[in-house]
Amino acid sequence: MNEFLASVSPAPSGSSDLDVTRAQLRATLVGRKGATDDRDRILAFLDDHPDAAHRSCAPGHLTGSAVIVDATGTRALLMLHAKVGRWLQMGGHADGDCDLAGVALREATEECGIEGLTLYAPAIDVDAHTVSGRRNEPAHDHLDLRFLVVAPPGAVEVGNEESDALAWVSVDELDSLDPAIDDLTGWLVRRAIALTPV
Repeated sequence: MNEFLASVSPAPSGSSDLDVTRAQLRATLVGRKGATDDRDRILAFLDDHPDAAHRSCAPGHLTGSAVIVDATGTRALLMLHAKVGRWLQMGGHADGDCDLAGVALREATEECGIEGLTLYAPAIDVDAHTVSGRRNEPAHDHLDLRFLVVAPPGAVEVGNEESDALAWVSVDELDSLDPAIDDLTGWLVRRAIALTPV
């Protein structure tokens, strides 16, 4: 059992208070080079952009994501993202909700169709990355807080329009994914599986 993580139940109504986001960022279990810099960058961004939880914040906005691990703690569920053509964890835009744990859980449930997911806090990673511009949307930053989520025993995934495929993968199977998984997502999956309380 991991002594640093605890299951939490985010408020269904969410929060519009950026201090909730700040507290979640400060509590993150930073585990990789660059994550502390990303966290500090996001905290500074929040000071300058009170609208950071909204997509209309053009320079960048908050997102929450979840690495879903099965009940045995041996496999993670990844999605082949339809727009970017890469294997990623579930996640999405805050859309005004400053409780990024709640955002991560909401997005995970929507994207994999599994009910009864359990979210663990604090977050297991934080990342700031640039998303290429598309159509009428210029390039911008996604300021992502990443959580461990555990699926109930016997969970059956059902994808939605955001994914071309869903796959349960063990650490040993990560390198055989097609298309190849990027290094950061691979690291995140390994970390989530290692931290899963079973």
